[in-house]
Amino acid sequence: MDGFQWIGIALAALALIGLAYQAFAWVRLGVFFSPLPLAGGVDDGPVGSGAVLATDSPTPNPSRQREGNPGVTILKPLHGAEPRLAENLASFLAQSHLGPVQMVCGLADAGDPARIAVESLQRASPQADVALVIEPSRHGANAKVSNLINMMAAAKHDVVVLSDSDMAVGPDYLTELLATLNRQNVGAVTCFYRGRGDARIWSKISAGIISHVALPDMVVGYSSGLARPCMGSTIALRRGTLDALGGFERFADVLADDHAIGAAVAELGLEVVIPPLLLTHACAERSCAALWRQKLRWAATIRGLQPWGYAGSVVTRPLPLALLAALFVPSVGLPLALAALAIRSAVVLKVDRIAGDRTVPLWCLPLVDLVDFLVFAASFTVRKVDWRGKRLTIVDEGRVTAGH
Repeated sequence: MDGFQWIGIALAALALIGLAYQAFAWVRLGVFFSPLPLAGGVDDGPVGSGAVLATDSPTPNPSRQREGNPGVTILKPLHGAEPRLAENLASFLAQSHLGPVQMVCGLADAGDPARIAVESLQRASPQADVALVIEPSRHGANAKVSNLINMMAAAKHDVVVLSDSDMAVGPDYLTELLATLNRQNVGAVTCFYRGRGDARIWSKISAGIISHVALPDMVVGYSSGLARPCMGSTIALRRGTLDALGGFERFADVLADDHAIGAAVAELGLEVVIPPLLLTHACAERSCAALWRQKLRWAATIRGLQPWGYAGSVVTRPLPLALLAALFVPSVGLPLALAALAIRSAVVLKVDRIAGDRTVPLWCLPLVDLVDFLVFAASFTVRKVDWRGKRLTIVDEGRVTAGH
């Protein structure tokens, strides 16, 4: 057996491990989201068994009624026009929560086109408490965190919910967040999410990577105790906890501010908990280049935070590994590739059933997995990333500096 065959056998062994991992992910997805209290997002399709439509009426819960209905401030840092932005924002106001809800939208530039969506929302929902803060002051390399710092002056309520602009939720979102936040020793609540392509084919591929690659990995990591994620999809915490962290100012130079907030909450001896909610991440990449920049920034950020764990995650990608193995040992690699395609298809169908909607057609799965693998490989070569038109340099422990 020559050296090339040994390479093929090694790749096949990694692919075989990946097959076992994908089977485990299929099981963990079913356990974590059963029963699923909310299929997050707007305009979802038919939901499979065990899930509740996002438009269903909330079921009264006496224990939550006894806990009261605290006021909630939702922080929405915005930058640029996104497809369905006003609709996504509106989903955070259409809530079953009985207490007061304030939404604070923040912009760094009065000419930002996202302003149109906010003002449209204000006109469409005059009874809603929607504030718009326009403030260009910068407090560090992370523009999003600078925006949050500027927005906090307008926040009214004790419970603060930070959520990225590209998220959409169902009507029980705040009710479930508050129920989880009220548990003993919980310092923050965050949420998993699936993808939804809102633009061209590249946004669909981006959504597929989120739904069918990232989501299973996140569920496995969290439910197995191997990871304690805190995600920009949602970070709900009390103002006292945020003050104890040092406010958003503490994270002004951190690229992965969501992860850093979760780590800081844990330093206080409190837990970051993820309820079985599935939100919707709206993907808007209109080109291959936009997809590449966004996914590469995401991958490089994770690599910088957990370099060894990230490198080891190569085994979670059985289809590309099997195809590479087939280049060296076709008799081994090709059967493994077919097996990988089968188990990955099962995971995709499981996620789509949980979400109540199909992210991408099943025939796109090989393309989704191959693009993800190329991004994974490329992420080991970069130190500079693009974030909304800004070039940021990753220095150490997830911190960044601005400029080239």
